[in-house]
Amino acid sequence: MSQIRRRIASFAGFWYDFVVGDDWRVAVGVVAALAIAWGISRTSVPTWWVMPAAVVVLLPISLLRVTRRR
Repeated sequence: MSQIRRRIASFAGFWYDFVVGDDWRVAVGVVAALAIAWGISRTSVPTWWVMPAAVVVLLPISLLRVTRRR
C-alpha cells in the first residue's frame, strides 16, 4: 500500500511542480485568465485576446520580481 501512496505523491508532486513551477502568482494569473476567458465565452464577445493580454501583464511582473531578487 505504501508503494501506491508513494507513486500517487510522486505523480501529484510532478504536476504541482509542472503547473506552479517557480512562481505561484503566475499560475494563479493563468488560472484567472482561463476563468475570465471562459466567462467571456458565454457571451458574444470574442475571447482570443484574453490569453495574449494575460501574457502581456504576467510576463513583465514575473521578470521584474526575478530581476529585483538579484
